[in-house]
Parts: sequence; C-alpha cells; structure tokens
Amino acid sequence: MGAVGAGHAPRPRKRTLAPFVPGSGHAPVLPHSARHRRARRAAGAGPARPPRGGRGRGRRPVPWRCLRSRSMRWWSAANLVSNLGTWMQLTVQNLLVLQLTGSAATTGLSLSVQAAPGLLFGLLGGAVVDRLPRKLTAAVSQALLALVAFATALLVAFGMLNVPLLMVLAGITGLIATVDGPATALLGNDLVPEKDVPSAIALGSVVHSVGRLAGTALAAVGIATIGTAGAYAVNGVSFLFVTAVIPFLRLQPHARAEAAAAAARPRGAAGRERGGLSFFLSRRGLVALALIAALSAVLGRNYQLTLATLVTGPLHGGAGAYGLVSALLAVGGIVGAVLAGRMQRPTVRLVALLAAAGGVLQIAAGSSPVLSLLLVMVVPMAIVESVCDTATTTVLQTDPPAHMRGRVLGVWRSVSTGWGLAGPPLLGLLVQGAGERGALILGGAVIAVVIGAGALVRRRRPAGRASAVLPAPGAAFRTAA
Repeated sequence: MGAVGAGHAPRPRKRTLAPFVPGSGHAPVLPHSARHRRARRAAGAGPARPPRGGRGRGRRPVPWRCLRSRSMRWWSAANLVSNLGTWMQLTVQNLLVLQLTGSAATTGLSLSVQAAPGLLFGLLGGAVVDRLPRKLTAAVSQALLALVAFATALLVAFGMLNVPLLMVLAGITGLIATVDGPATALLGNDLVPEKDVPSAIALGSVVHSVGRLAGTALAAVGIATIGTAGAYAVNGVSFLFVTAVIPFLRLQPHARAEAAAAAARPRGAAGRERGGLSFFLSRRGLVALALIAALSAVLGRNYQLTLATLVTGPLHGGAGAYGLVSALLAVGGIVGAVLAGRMQRPTVRLVALLAAAGGVLQIAAGSSPVLSLLLVMVVPMAIVESVCDTATTTVLQTDPPAHMRGRVLGVWRSVSTGWGLAGPPLLGLLVQGAGERGALILGGAVIAVVIGAGALVRRRRPAGRASAVLPAPGAAFRTAA
C-alpha cells in the first residue's frame, strides 16, 4: 500500500450500508424500502428497481407472445383460412367417394393414397426444404395445392371426375404436402424470435384444432349452399390467400442469418453431409422421441376407436354420448395448446413424462365404471396429449441444427405416417382380443411401463459412458431437462 501525501489525492471512500447488528438499536434496512432507496441514492448507486415487462425470473411467459410480431399475426390468419378450407375439402372428399362408390373401404383407400407419399418421399421433401429458400418453397407449394383444388372443382362441375382420377389427385396432393408441411412449419418459426418459437408452435396447434372443428362443420353448409365443386374451389382460394401473404412476411434476424449461411455453403457441401435418416438415427434423443411417439400413437392416441367402443359398449352410451366425448376431446386439445404456449425450452424428458402421464390417465379412463366418470377423465387426457404433441413438435423444430431441420421433419413425416397407417388396424386387433376396457388399460400400462423402464436404464448408465455417446451440450440435441 502506498503512503498518502506523495502527490496523490486520497481516494474517496465508497459509502456502504452498515450491516444490522442485533442489540445495536438500529433497525435493519429492508431491500426496496424507502430507507434502502435513500441510502442507495446517497451512496451514488442509483435506485434498485425490480425487473419490469415480464423479464424477471418469477414471471411466466405469456402464451401468445408470438403475436407481437406483425408477420406472425398475418401468418396465423392465413393458416386459419387454409385449415378451414383443407378440412372442409377433406370432409367433402370422403362424402364424394362414398357417393361415387358407396364403399367405405374405398373411402379409406383414398385417405391412404393421400398419406402414402409422406411415407415414401418424406425424406426427399425435407431435403428440398433445407436446400431452397423457405418463403419461395412455401409459396410455390401452396400455389400448387390451389391448382389441384381448382382442377378437382372443374372436374366435379363438368361431371368428369371418377374414382381413378380422384385417387391420382389425392396422391399428387400428398406428394406436394411432403414439401409444404415442413416448409410452412419452419417458416412460421422464422417469423418470431427464437425464444418465442414454442409460443408460435402452440398457436399453430390451436389454429389447426379450430380449423378442423370449424372446417368439418362448414363442409355440410358448403355442400348445401355452393355444392361439392364450390367447396373445392373455396379451398383453392384459401391456398391462394396464403400464397399472397407469404411475400409480405418479414423474417427475424436469426432466420435471415441462417438463410445467408445456407446460401454461402458450397454446392457440394450439401451432398457431402449425412442424409436426414442417418442424422436422425445418430441422435439418441431423436430416436427416443420417435419411440415414445410411436408407442403413444399406436396404443394411446386413437381415441376415436377406443373411446367409441367403450362408450357404445360397456358404458351403454349412444351416438350422442360419443359426440359429447369428442367435443370434450376437442376442448381439451385447445386448452392444452394454450398451456403449451407457456413452454420455453421443452425436452425429450418432458415429452416422456407427459406420455407416461397420458398412459396412466388412459388406464383410469378404461377403468371408469360409469359414463360420467369417463367424461371427467377425457379433458385431462386431451390436455396432456396436446401439450405432449406441442412439446414434441418444438423439440423437432428447434434442437437440430438449422440446416438439418427440414430433413429431420421429413424423416418424422415418414415414420409418423407409418405408425399412423399401422396403428388403427393393430389397435383394432387389440380391442378384439382384450376387449374395450382391456385395450385402454393394457395400452396405457405398456406406455407407462416402457417409458419408466427407459428412464431407469438411462439413470443407471455410467456417467463416463453417457458423456462419450451423447453430443456436446448445445451442439445438436438436448436430452436433459
């Protein structure tokens, strides 16, 4: 320490608050009190204010914070219009096939034909989305879907549509959707800050649910007022509306930076990168996510089959009772999407916990002795399912590297189409073998037990071995909560 007085002025001491000593006769200075603020001003430290604007740790995020973006508001409105048209057309298409053939099996075949391209070409569609500008890709795919809808409307209007032509058009629609699905999903995320992506995905889930309910209801009105051809034409207009909105959307800085990085990447680099499937299989978290989703989809998500047989069978309810169950499922799904909007960074562990909770609720629903108790269980079942689905979608669209997200969604489309097609027949066999209650109870038990066993195996794995096989934190995928 140097001596004072060698040409240097003494440094002013910083004034601090004396600590409270019991028995000293001085009262303690409480944080954020009037005495505390006066003392801080006297010491030159400035006022101590609590965080404002919801930025404090104690504040929960607002579910619809993504709507602060003007582009997101326009995109959500366009998606709602498009969903209304899509579900109206799908309902009209099923009725049209029944009118042409009188066969429920042919109606189911048309749905399978439309879903088959997702199973066969999902990987290719995801690669296309990763390698082309996202706004351009989404605009072109929406315009092509509008063209198919207008072509179908003209064929119906002139009486030229038959079953083979309808199957071809359904297949073309499914093929375009392999590109349109990941392109539109990722474009919505590019319109909001990264921290608001879970909110955007949750809002998309609500828009999808509302569009499905309202579009199905509008189908009957549309057929009565404008006819089948008019319903197809309305869907075509809804696609054109989305196409017209896309050029005016503003991407967030992180999305523009990712697009610039993709454009600067050499052309041969994309070919040297591992494909979407190998990338997917190399990520333990993605594989676990797929196994959880497949197990839940086959044994726990086909409530249209399991709950319908339970209500009309052992619980002795009619069509009205099942209609009430369906309405409660829809309400629970919307409530779940609203709750999911509060999530900030969901993980695979959260998805597993939600899926296991859904299995336990399914066991309780299968054990319901009366219809009233089942009605109480339906809403939480739907809420857990909706939050789980939103968390899964958020993990898929945010955790992989930006240049691989389209391919990851393409892989997911392929595998999810596979279990979507195989699930109902397998569950039907389970209902026939184990009964209506047994299918729900056994399915829920298998889901909960398998997820619990997986969690125990992961917890018992040696730390050194786990660190050797898991990717670096933040490099590609997070599996910790």
